[in-house]
Amino acid sequence: MAEKPQPVRVLYCEVCSLPPEYCEFGSDFDKCKPWLIQNVPDLYPNLLNEANEKEADKVADKLQATGISSASSAGAASSGKPEEVKRLPGGKIKKKDKQEVIIEKVVRNKRKSITTVKGLELFGVKLSDASKKLGKKFATGASVVKGPTEKEQIDVQGDISYDIVEFITDTWPDVPERAIFFIEDGKKVPAA
Repeated sequence: MAEKPQPVRVLYCEVCSLPPEYCEFGSDFDKCKPWLIQNVPDLYPNLLNEANEKEADKVADKLQATGISSASSAGAASSGKPEEVKRLPGGKIKKKDKQEVIIEKVVRNKRKSITTVKGLELFGVKLSDASKKLGKKFATGASVVKGPTEKEQIDVQGDISYDIVEFITDTWPDVPERAIFFIEDGKKVPAA
């Protein structure tokens, strides 16, 4: 009589719950590395090398912080603040939006145009109030709509790009002129 086949025992990562061979494709590979080094060191031999290098870097950083510097880190320049990042589901990284106002003129039909204003909300401006003020100032229709990136923007009827920078900086002093950009021929051009 033939032997009964035994079930295969599969080892799963305790961090991401994937088999160790697939941890590198998961969203939290950096969090899995200590577990992989401890439980499956032969699967990722380069992780051991990286871990040893990181430990050496930490020791060098501690020495540098106390005032003792090594020859290899003497020429290293100090880096500025790292950009603030936010993790989304699936491990995707979302960077913090830059504070800038983008003004774009979109031509519809032959003579009609729409001026879109994006990014005012990053300066604490309520878009509904801003659209009312823009509509009154330029005597046109202005509305808050969702743009192609699912962010709200202000659409103003007509080509008002000639006066809008001065109006924005006068009405909302929190918005500096150097943070306002035009999109011309697909290129971002500073307004100042």
